[in-house]
Amino acid sequence: MANTNHKILLVEDDPNFGEVLRHYLEMNDFDVTLATDGHMGFETFKRGKFDLCIFDVMMPKKDGFTLAKDVRERDDSVPIIFLTAKTMKEDIVQGFKVGADDYIQKPFNTEELLMRIQAVLKRTSPKVEKDEPREYIISKYHFNYPLRILTFRDDQTDQTKLSPKEAQLLQLFCIHANDVLSRSEALTKIWIEDNYFTARSMDVFVTKLRKYLKRDANIEIVNIHGNGFQLLVKGELSVK
Repeated sequence: MANTNHKILLVEDDPNFGEVLRHYLEMNDFDVTLATDGHMGFETFKRGKFDLCIFDVMMPKKDGFTLAKDVRERDDSVPIIFLTAKTMKEDIVQGFKVGADDYIQKPFNTEELLMRIQAVLKRTSPKVEKDEPREYIISKYHFNYPLRILTFRDDQTDQTKLSPKEAQLLQLFCIHANDVLSRSEALTKIWIEDNYFTARSMDVFVTKLRKYLKRDANIEIVNIHGNGFQLLVKGELSVK
């Protein structure tokens, strides 16, 4: 499958490695723009439109985490993959907290990176099947899945634009409302892989959903130890 329309912003401070990686991705039909530090990366991001970003973590002028935060303030949905030599779990969790979609440790196989890029692009945008519900009433909230908008019905000014993963996860919770959503099902459907790092990423997104839904005491997302999560809804629950 050709990737000609997919534009990638690659920010890597090692110029030799960056050029090698850029050429490899271009050989696989991606349109790649290379920046060599975090400041240049953000300026480049502001001037262009990209389908995916790949950021090294340890960079001069602006590290990858700070760069990702700046990017997320301008665009909450562009997928971000971190490249790093770090192996500390705390650093990996921090990456997911600032909005990472994936995290690959150096040294890595370029084919593995290519597969991860393809997987991230595949799951970036929520896909609505023809007969799939598009809107949900969750007690005092209205959730428009295709638009990724969560609205507090008693205050129409209280609207949250969800990221693609947040929308996908909330939809899964709605489908399994008042039943257990297994961690494995959520990870394989949304993150494609079920492993330690994707599980930590899911925990971050569950925390975000809890924050978005906190105005309604009739809604709770509870941990089911050893299994997954459960969206408990005591109020109205319906689909359109």
